[in-house]
Formats: sequence, structure tokens, C-alpha cells
Amino acid sequence: MTLASEAVDGLREAGATVATAESLTGGLVCATLVSVPGASDVVLGGIVAYSPQAKIDLLGVDSALIASHGTVDSEVAAQLAIGARERFGSTYGLSTTGVAGPDPSEGKSVGTVHIAVAGPQGVRTTDLQLDGDRDTVRKGAVAALLSQLLVTLREESRS
Repeated sequence: MTLASEAVDGLREAGATVATAESLTGGLVCATLVSVPGASDVVLGGIVAYSPQAKIDLLGVDSALIASHGTVDSEVAAQLAIGARERFGSTYGLSTTGVAGPDPSEGKSVGTVHIAVAGPQGVRTTDLQLDGDRDTVRKGAVAALLSQLLVTLREESRS
């Protein structure tokens, strides 16, 4: 069973829905989820917000935060996930931001990734340093985010 199918099954079992806000992954998280048959039961949609202004306008990220910290930041990831959750009215919001390469960005090295899961019990961010080329970093971010969603679903189902 793939991480995506586990995530879709877990969401379905929890009676939950999900939406994505993606920068680094450019829609790969949402595409990975919807590759699972029946994903339409739980996936409400996704927003690819690659530019700083799109993050501000479409997902409500604080412009002062981006001005002071840049877009590759754990708090930006948190605000992206919250924005996805709010915009779609989903149970969970997932987000990615980071540097896939081939060159550093905003003074951050290639492989610097921030992911977030926003849900009923708050937001959890994870900071990663992934190795590899652009494709490997993006796929690694997707895998880490889906894994984090599964952990969150398990923890929240127990409480």
C-alpha cells in the first residue's frame, strides 16, 4: 500500500477531508493524493502558490512574515496549511515550502524544506534537510508530508 492510499484510507476512516497549499512541490502532493481511486471522497482541492504574492493573496500568509523571513520558513508553511484548510473548509490543510534546487534560494540551501499539517487540534510543522536533485527533494517532501498526515490522523483519532 502506498503512502497516498494509506492517507486517503485514513482520511476516509476518520470522516475527514483535506486540502493542499503547495509551493515547493507545485501540486505534486495533491496529484499524488488524487492518483488514488476514490480520493474524491476526501480531497477537496489544492492551491499552488509559487510566488510570494500568491501566498499572501490566495492563502492569507502574512506579508510582514514573508518580508522578514522569506517564503522558505516554518511559520510560512504553517500559515499556508491554515490557509488551505480555511479556503476549502477541510478538516486538514497540508503545505510545502522550500528549496528544490538546483541553486540555493533566499540564502537557504538546496533541500531545505518546511511542511505543515493544520487540523482541528492545531498546526504541526516539520523542518527537513533533504538530499538529492530537484525531483528527489520534491518527492521526499511529498512522502514526509503524507507520513506526517498519517501520524496526525492516528494521534487525533486517539484523543
